[in-house]
Amino acid sequence: MHITILALGSYGDVLPIAILGKGLKAAGHQVRVATFENFGHMVAQHGLDFHPIRGDSQSILNAGGGLALAESGQNVIRMWLTVMQSFGALAESYAHGLSSPDLWETDIIINQLPGGLYGYDLAEKLDLPMFMAAVMPLTRTRAFPMLAFPSIFARFPGYNALSYRIAEQLVWQWYRPTINRWRKEILGLPKQSFWGYFGEIGTSRIPVLNGFSAHVVPRPPDWGGHVHITGYWFPTDENWQPPDGLRKFIEVGSPPVFIGFGSMPVRNPTRTTAIILEALKQSGLRGILHTGWARIGNDDLPDYVFKIDYAPYGWLFPQMAAVVHHGGSGTTAFGLRAGVPSLVVPFLFDQFYWGKRIFTLGVGPEPIPHRKLSVARLVEALTIATNDTSMCQRAATLGEKIRGEDGIKKALEMFSRHLS
Repeated sequence: MHITILALGSYGDVLPIAILGKGLKAAGHQVRVATFENFGHMVAQHGLDFHPIRGDSQSILNAGGGLALAESGQNVIRMWLTVMQSFGALAESYAHGLSSPDLWETDIIINQLPGGLYGYDLAEKLDLPMFMAAVMPLTRTRAFPMLAFPSIFARFPGYNALSYRIAEQLVWQWYRPTINRWRKEILGLPKQSFWGYFGEIGTSRIPVLNGFSAHVVPRPPDWGGHVHITGYWFPTDENWQPPDGLRKFIEVGSPPVFIGFGSMPVRNPTRTTAIILEALKQSGLRGILHTGWARIGNDDLPDYVFKIDYAPYGWLFPQMAAVVHHGGSGTTAFGLRAGVPSLVVPFLFDQFYWGKRIFTLGVGPEPIPHRKLSVARLVEALTIATNDTSMCQRAATLGEKIRGEDGIKKALEMFSRHLS
């Protein structure tokens, strides 16, 4: 069976989708991933066919709009405006990239794009089944609000459910003119309704595969039988060998702390680096500093800090005393699986949700929003993360439970059940 996966976003958004694709290929399917041009190498590494979509998420996030997005925090309207200004400008690129007749030669569509955008229309045109794939809880529920929305209003009846409708329409109304034009001119379909098709997500029409653990996100009671929590989608083979310098740094002293913000840009990397270095010094801790898209750590570093451009988190995190990160869904997953405390420094959207979940589960200190990051706050959080024995034990127990799951296997089972 030929499967086409639509996946757009940052590296952390696309990687678990590529891992899912590799699992589908191992089960005997032919798998193609349509994603941004700069992820072609990643897709090839997983042995999958690649269909490029014009755009580069790193360039977008490192531009002025990306910085504004990273600084939007929990301001829903500001975040929406900056997302639309940054990624919304690629609406025509998505339509153009998905208009290739070669791409239409497929049997099934798996869609990671928010709200099933574009994939729903393509599946309708080709009369094919479509699955949603998500690495964060985005399906409507009354149990908690949409991730970007503040939870302080959750006590008001109807707020949680309403937050999903608002989020759906904020995205849909921006893309609706482009998608309807694409439907008419390229797909030969009538215009989609004003309100869209979001009510069909999580039904037999659009089943949802959620690639996270029920030990971290308990299943909401109002999710129906077509919404599945499979467990995380982790790589099955990591034969990566570290450079000698990194290996020696880890071995020569006490376990270091990992600090990195992944794909989040930072307006003042020098200031952020200075805060991190001083906090490590005052805490008496060693650190591994991941440069990332934030470009932190590009100054002269003391001997108790080692800078890396890359190391697989699955290899690195279990050797850390704690991990400090931005709270991206993928980084969060690796941190939890490693069984060590996590401190989240969230910038936007779901990162605040994951930070709160980690704190609520008792496997990490209270998150520190990036705009509030200071030496004093970071020292306090690092001290808790590395010295609270109960927290360390809870993190180890949760990590063991997550390592006992096989998210890819369960996703394949759910996939096959729906097709049959």
